[in-house]
Amino acid sequence: MKIDNERLKSFIIDSELIGKKELDEADKKAAKTGKSIGQVLVAEGKISEADFAKLQAYVLGIPFVNLEQEKIPNDVLAIIPEPIARTHNIISYKKSGNTLEVAMLDPEDLETIEFIRKKANLKIVPRLTDRASIKHILEQYRKSLEAEFGDIIKKESSSALKILSGDEEASELAEEDLKKAAEDLPIVKIVDTLLRHAIVARASDIHIEPGEKEVVVRYRIDGILHDAMILPRQVAAGIIARIKVLSNLKLDEHRLPQDGRFKIETEMEKVSFRVSVLPIYEGEKAVMRLLPENSKGFTLESLGLHGEQLELLHRAIKRPVGMILITGPTGSGKTTTLYTILDIVNTPEVNISTIEDPIEYRIPRVNQTQVKPEIGFSFGTGLRSLVRQDPDIIMVGEIRDNETASLAVNAALTGHLVLSTLHTNSAAGTLPRLREMEVEPFLISSTVNIIVAQRLVRMLFKSKTPYKLSKEEIKELSREVDVARMTKFLREEKVIKASEDFTDATFYKPTPTSESPDGYQDRIGIHEVLPVNESIKHLIISNATSDDIEKQAKSEGMMTMMEDGLMKAAQGITTIEEILRVTRE
Repeated sequence: MKIDNERLKSFIIDSELIGKKELDEADKKAAKTGKSIGQVLVAEGKISEADFAKLQAYVLGIPFVNLEQEKIPNDVLAIIPEPIARTHNIISYKKSGNTLEVAMLDPEDLETIEFIRKKANLKIVPRLTDRASIKHILEQYRKSLEAEFGDIIKKESSSALKILSGDEEASELAEEDLKKAAEDLPIVKIVDTLLRHAIVARASDIHIEPGEKEVVVRYRIDGILHDAMILPRQVAAGIIARIKVLSNLKLDEHRLPQDGRFKIETEMEKVSFRVSVLPIYEGEKAVMRLLPENSKGFTLESLGLHGEQLELLHRAIKRPVGMILITGPTGSGKTTTLYTILDIVNTPEVNISTIEDPIEYRIPRVNQTQVKPEIGFSFGTGLRSLVRQDPDIIMVGEIRDNETASLAVNAALTGHLVLSTLHTNSAAGTLPRLREMEVEPFLISSTVNIIVAQRLVRMLFKSKTPYKLSKEEIKELSREVDVARMTKFLREEKVIKASEDFTDATFYKPTPTSESPDGYQDRIGIHEVLPVNESIKHLIISNATSDDIEKQAKSEGMMTMMEDGLMKAAQGITTIEEILRVTRE
């Protein structure tokens, strides 16, 4: 089933997916790197992985199957064990009599096909698929922790219980006992499964919370915490010990909080885990933040910025000096927006330095510094040192106090572009907040270029139900938003026709599916972007309230977060309920 290279190149040319010149360049790179021509073309984005898989299927005379929307019966899926499916990218998806159809990425992997044939005692019929299909089906292996690892948790953990001496508290155990528990196979398997299941479930955080009689494991998915697993109370010390071993934390320290990191790498994913262990009454609670390292970089558009707000932010980014402030509560995606802006301005011509707590993602060519309050290295002391490092652009993770605010403003005044975040509820509320931090109004008006306030809302999954608002619903909504302004925005964005009004807008309800029980998947930002222009500067200097500043900005066309959210709801991206949930917090 091996594809002849010349024949493949001929088919690529015939397909008109790329030109001969690009193909020849890819062929040279393939010869130089030892990769296949297909790997080079896909890696460079010349051909999509799905298109190349279809081309391979055509050349080989093997049907191509797309499984992205499929739900495979558990008995068929289980024919190929998950470790083999994940390692060799092969899925069993259809069984008829003694024939098993398998979808795979590499049809030349005859060894795996033969292994499955012997194990299943079935005739194997290979089909080609793409990586998105494989990833989708691999998720089905992890849908139920209880089903897959029930035996480990209920039976095999007995050895861990013996090590942990029944009801003994972790604080009473010797470091040697904890280390032994952390290396016990059932504990290792439980922790490994919890981590990998969280990756597949797209969780942003894992909470491991010991109680009086049990340990509750919860995942935060799309901003909402969900119970994932209930474990026996006796395994709590072993699980925490295992997490400490992975994170290089002190096993015998149970009285003080500890922070660490570790990384998991598979063929398909590379994820860093930021770990926080905190002593509580029932023992120690662990929270792990998942930070995918090989995820594609965001763009401002993919974060949810659009239209005039996008243009205003791009204009501010291009300015060599001043401040760009991103505001919102914890968990509203401020840091992601900052990293996205850093990615845009990160060119060889500029020196970028950051002071962060913590460093969430490593960015090539950016000098990133972690604050360490325990040794007196704060945002303020770090920022003082940064300005002596000849930076063009400075990113301050958060302006928390008067000292940091003053230093950030002075850095912006002395020829630097400063990016930072604040905890305020609205864009206009940022300006009085800076005044509270004892920054002079004339300095605020001289340095702040633009303020972006944001929240994250859950996005509707593929299935959704359209509906139109009733008169009662519009009346209720008019208490939160100016319907006439909203109609104007909807017309400008061509969501409704020029002859239509707000009552003609179509909104959507989530439709629960097996893939998305609540009808939502992933999140997107809703924003309000406030440029500090001459009229806003005048209001700042005259100590105007945040209400006055917002009123002026709205009169000049600023779309509020609520209005931006309703725009996205009318575009079928999210729901009105989601917008109200996050803007009323």
